[in-house]
Amino acid sequence: MSKTEAPEQRDDLGAAGEQLSTAPREDAPNLPSLGVIGWLRWFWRQLTSMRVALILLLLLSLGAIPGSLIPQSNVDELKVQDFMDRHTTLGPLYDKLQLFDVYSSVWFSAIYILLFVSLIGCIVPRTWQFVGQLRGRPPGAPRKLTRLPAYTTWRTEAEPEQVHEAALTLLKQRRFRAHTAAGSVAAEKGYLREAGNLIFHIALIVMLIAFAAGQLLKSEGGKLVMEGDGFSNTLSQYDDFKSGSLFDTNDLAPFHFTLDDFTGTYEKSGPNRGTPRTYRADVTYSEGADGPEKKKSIEVNEPLEIDGSKVYLIGHGYAPKVTVRDPKGKVVYEAAVPLLPIDQNGTATGAIKVLDGYKNKKGVKEQLGFNAFFVPTFAGEGKGQMFSQFPAPDFPVLALSAYHGSLGVDSGVLYRTTSWTTRERLDPGRLISHRIAPRRAVRAASGQGADGVTVVEMAGLGRSESAKLPEELSDLAAHLYEKAPSAPEKAPSAPDTDPGAHAASASDSEPDVAPAEGAEK
Repeated sequence: MSKTEAPEQRDDLGAAGEQLSTAPREDAPNLPSLGVIGWLRWFWRQLTSMRVALILLLLLSLGAIPGSLIPQSNVDELKVQDFMDRHTTLGPLYDKLQLFDVYSSVWFSAIYILLFVSLIGCIVPRTWQFVGQLRGRPPGAPRKLTRLPAYTTWRTEAEPEQVHEAALTLLKQRRFRAHTAAGSVAAEKGYLREAGNLIFHIALIVMLIAFAAGQLLKSEGGKLVMEGDGFSNTLSQYDDFKSGSLFDTNDLAPFHFTLDDFTGTYEKSGPNRGTPRTYRADVTYSEGADGPEKKKSIEVNEPLEIDGSKVYLIGHGYAPKVTVRDPKGKVVYEAAVPLLPIDQNGTATGAIKVLDGYKNKKGVKEQLGFNAFFVPTFAGEGKGQMFSQFPAPDFPVLALSAYHGSLGVDSGVLYRTTSWTTRERLDPGRLISHRIAPRRAVRAASGQGADGVTVVEMAGLGRSESAKLPEELSDLAAHLYEKAPSAPEKAPSAPDTDPGAHAASASDSEPDVAPAEGAEK
């Protein structure tokens, strides 16, 4: 991002200084005389400045931090509820500040929109101005080259036309855009840096548009599927479903799949004991209503892609098969109950409801409820609290708290379950910007002095402060000096002039580069 020159300095440097910058020219506001329109213009100028764009970009980055540290409702509502239960003071405060929905909050959206407007208002005019500069020619030199930050001069016996021709050839060889104008040679170089700067910011705008479009057009849902069961991509099949405001649920890709088998393996020993080694779901799927069946293994970060939709494997757990009998031994409930994991070792909780089919001893119908607590690897009785010691089902135990009646429970066969999510969204692109040499201009002028000797002047102006500008001008002046060397100095006339002394005074002097302070403010 570029700095902005002070208006008085750009006026001082003439058209050359004006063209080196694509920043909008700002005049100090006359506060006492500003009306409504004046204040609106002033606000627009501030909003579309690079300084404000940087501040908004920083605020956007800072605003994203809570979204990474605090549980988000659109990612895991259970974690959000758990946070609310454990932090009775912070929880309601975070909820009012929309910290559980950072990326859809009012304040985050406001920063995002202001940044978007700021970038467009800043970059679009500068892009058109830069295109106009590329189509035009570098402006001629100002009247006084001594005002430019880097300057050198010397006298030569070569004709002004010869100096101009040599300077033009030299600058073109150095890849400057150069031409002769009003008795001088005007040249500029370093457009690629400005082009890269503008391209980077335009790409940032495109990325913001892509992100916004992705949020408006995306769809995302989750479904818990047990081994042997299937899923069809219809709205009623999802456990939870969220989409952007522009997404039409009728556009859901038609497909279905069956979970044939799920494989999970873990490290058995060492410091990484319990760390997952393999999560793989083997499915049979088909596209459309009558598409042929195909096999696919879904793994972490290797989704199943069907007609623009992606099916990810996002988690897994266990579903103990629970059988409930009445006092006479009659089965009143039998099902595999999926439970929700609460730690990395597979400890899970859930609820079992028997709504009908059960009668107590008096023959009165009752409903039964159970709190279920499951561990895939139990440590054993008397060995601490009932939490799983390992995520694999090495010693599965199900603990139940019953309400309304008695029962017999058979833990039965364990069915693994897995969670799925399908997503349809746009992926924003990536761009890497490469910083190139800064933009700079060189002016060379020559003309005959009062004594008929040609005076050569060279000066340089950079878009940003750089110690290399005087060095580059010195190098150019040295090469031009070879084509137009210094004229010998004339000794003052005297009656007894010594020829040896006269010859000693005739010396060639090297060009003296005298850079000024600050190439650009």
